[in-house]
Amino acid sequence: MRRWFMVLLPLVAAIAISAVMSDILSQPAGAQEKKEEAGEKSGSFFDNSLHATGEGMRYWYEEENGFKEIMGIPYSDLACKNCHADTCDKCHKDEKDGTPVFSLKKSRDEKTCLACHKRTGAGRKFDKKAGIEDVHAAAGLTCTDCHSAVDVHGDGKKYTSMRSPDAVKVSCTTSECHCDLDMEIRPHSVHKKAKIHCNACHVSSTITCVNCHFDDYLARGEKRVAGENFFPGKSWTLLVNHEGWVTTGNSQTLVGKGKKFVTYVPYFTHSVVKEGRQCTNCHGTDAAKKMAKGEKVEMGRFENGKITHFEGVVPFVPELMEWPWLDKDKDGKWVLIETEEKPLIQKAAYAEPFTESQLKKLQAPFKK
Repeated sequence: MRRWFMVLLPLVAAIAISAVMSDILSQPAGAQEKKEEAGEKSGSFFDNSLHATGEGMRYWYEEENGFKEIMGIPYSDLACKNCHADTCDKCHKDEKDGTPVFSLKKSRDEKTCLACHKRTGAGRKFDKKAGIEDVHAAAGLTCTDCHSAVDVHGDGKKYTSMRSPDAVKVSCTTSECHCDLDMEIRPHSVHKKAKIHCNACHVSSTITCVNCHFDDYLARGEKRVAGENFFPGKSWTLLVNHEGWVTTGNSQTLVGKGKKFVTYVPYFTHSVVKEGRQCTNCHGTDAAKKMAKGEKVEMGRFENGKITHFEGVVPFVPELMEWPWLDKDKDGKWVLIETEEKPLIQKAAYAEPFTESQLKKLQAPFKK
């Protein structure tokens, strides 16, 4: 009897889930917003998830030192607010013989994820061109092999960002794959004591975009292809302090109304390599030496209508990171912003700069 119960249990659960999801899928787009306007409480904890709220985008735009201070436009008036899932259709709605059906297969297809998470897809294109392949992708793993349902559907709590504590449950060392680090490997033992996260050594480089031209975006109502109103790059890795650990970060520079803005966040680029960085990739570099002396590091250079990005590892010291700032002239051509006005700097989602002590350790050549 027990054997048959164990066989039938998954089938019964699937039927129950399918029935619930069919009801959810039948809700029209915008149903969640209408409920909130009417003061109704939702019966689903998915409605509090970051996928449903899109809260991460609003957070960095409207919070202290956010880009709203420059543009003066409420987030609710921007098309960015549409970047969320107001029903489960985007991931679970499929068709069979012309009839809508609930699908787990579609939700597990990484094409479904990449349809929205375009920056991850862009990172893969850069990696392919550079002859790099993420170790997880090479092993045949897809997004849902690491990100369980609780990462996708939420846990019922509202978070301001995916970098909020506990918002994303999966991590390298808490997964079943890497729960036991080999402490015989010296970088593992040394870096664990120094609270340096796996990402700092094993993420090959960070996917980012530079100089997003917001006036262009507002005029067109959409992002354009690379080079028209932003410049993507993947040649450097930013290291930030986050929750007491050194981990990988990211930045995004924007220009609007001729003014400069840059935000910095902890960020994980899905470009994991088996062999970690060499010690000299972080210790004793020109960037580390300059920053320890209080000198600026050029993060990009604008020449012949293109931006050449910084290459290598750079510690997070916002006042010492020099970005190229571009606007468009009356003919729509990119030109450098000549004003000496400093950019508005936002340290969003809990990114903290390197300390003087950390910079001193980095500037010294590595000793075996």
